[in-house]
Amino acid sequence: MKTVLCFGDSNTHGQIPGKDGGRYEKEIRWPGVLKSMLGDSFDVIEEGLGGRTTVFEDPIEEDKSGKAYLQQCLHSHKPIDLIIVMLGTNDLKIRFGLTAYDVSLGLETLVKKMQDEAFGADGRTPQILIIAPAPMREAPLSVALMGKEGVEKSRLLAGYYKQVAQTLGAWFLDAGQFVEVSEIDGIHYTPEAHYNLARAIEEKIDEMQL
Repeated sequence: MKTVLCFGDSNTHGQIPGKDGGRYEKEIRWPGVLKSMLGDSFDVIEEGLGGRTTVFEDPIEEDKSGKAYLQQCLHSHKPIDLIIVMLGTNDLKIRFGLTAYDVSLGLETLVKKMQDEAFGADGRTPQILIIAPAPMREAPLSVALMGKEGVEKSRLLAGYYKQVAQTLGAWFLDAGQFVEVSEIDGIHYTPEAHYNLARAIEEKIDEMQL
């Protein structure tokens, strides 16, 4: 059986747009949809946390740094064949004051830590699929958290993430090619978006020939 670890934020956790704390059922969340598409030969593990950043400590919401949790997460789920990482949206919050390039450097730091044979099967490093989050759109919640500049910066992530993937020999997927965020809050995904993202990931996994 192949193990796929999905490491992300609220859009991996499955937050319902506009509902504080509301979460989609497992069969709607993209990791759950992906599991149903891949079948019994794959174990798809969800590791999504609302507010998670790449490497940055949030001064208001504690315990949100992906870097701080990554090692124990990988050790608890190893051996891992594929790590899917989709992060960066929360890094664009106003309080961090980061550029899209800064965010990509945070992602690069995470991926380098993931590329360790200690976490893979049979002495191999796990394959890595970097997913650039779908760009945000202006809505009351997205503007309150990210500002209009943050929404604009989200459109730049895919280009920088693709460069990181090429540099580190990782796979790459631009979620914005398949997914649009909800008009309700400008950040989170609709059920249709979760399905479309899972389908795109399944096709990418077929290409990998895990």
